[in-house]
Amino acid sequence: MKHFSIFLAAALLAGFQAPAQQQTPCAKPGNDNAFLNIQTVRLWPGKAPEARGDACEDIPTLTIVNPRDGSANGSAVIIFPGGAYLNLAGDLEGGEIADWFAAHGFRAFILSYRLTSNGYVLPIPLLDARRAVQTVRARAADYHINPNRIVVIGFSAGGHLAALAGTQFVPGTTDAEDPIDRASSRPDFLVLGYPWIGAISTDTSHLSYCKLFNLMDRCEALRAAFSPDLFVTKDTPPTFWYHTFNDHTVPVEQGLRFYEALVKAGVPAEAHIFANGPHGTGLGKGDAALDQWPDLLETWLRAQGLLTPDKAVAKP
Repeated sequence: MKHFSIFLAAALLAGFQAPAQQQTPCAKPGNDNAFLNIQTVRLWPGKAPEARGDACEDIPTLTIVNPRDGSANGSAVIIFPGGAYLNLAGDLEGGEIADWFAAHGFRAFILSYRLTSNGYVLPIPLLDARRAVQTVRARAADYHINPNRIVVIGFSAGGHLAALAGTQFVPGTTDAEDPIDRASSRPDFLVLGYPWIGAISTDTSHLSYCKLFNLMDRCEALRAAFSPDLFVTKDTPPTFWYHTFNDHTVPVEQGLRFYEALVKAGVPAEAHIFANGPHGTGLGKGDAALDQWPDLLETWLRAQGLLTPDKAVAKP
């Protein structure tokens, strides 16, 4: 019954996708695909902090999707797929999103973070999220990007993790031996798609991280430490957020809590709530209104100056 419950929860978080999309293969370092202009790199050269082993699921990675030759604009996006911290929706909320951003001139990075289903309770996924931003920023010259034009986008559980990355960032250690550790982990911009902001809750009337992973005895401490809406400040990055009114897996009220905290802190934020659409819609699922959200995002990105080529860094 336990395995069935986990599968059912994952299905809810991924919008009742087919089983083939539930078991996302690990992103293996070194599996470069020059033909598709894609490569995968480790976040740490050796064992990651708190790693439980040396298997694929113990190795956080970044998969890099490059823009077409001549189209790069010097902006970067780091994508956090969802999956309830059980798995990663690597296609719907990873590859498809990376392709969209790459088509708009971004260098896209898909984060394969360690999952609680494999024993990595928060804050371990947050360590991976921070390291991802630090890696992209520290290697900005290698990637031909502006280190101040880094967007983090997350969906569902990935939205929860993205919101944590945007509210619990570290400034970097200036005298660190590892140059990546010297970089700030603060995203410059934040995009949240139906984020599971209220993941950590003793309220089991909706999907609960604590219930899912048998952490109810630690839930209050985890909630106080890892609820993104509790940590919003004026330094939280400008944010674009969208949700649907009839999302029955992650109630829209959870995202509203984060948005209201942004407004209270004076953080520039744009919100879009659509009437229809289940949880796990990715770029859209055929609804005439909801399918317009990527166009709204494009307009927002343009207003931030992220679609204007930075000729000082963008590779010709």
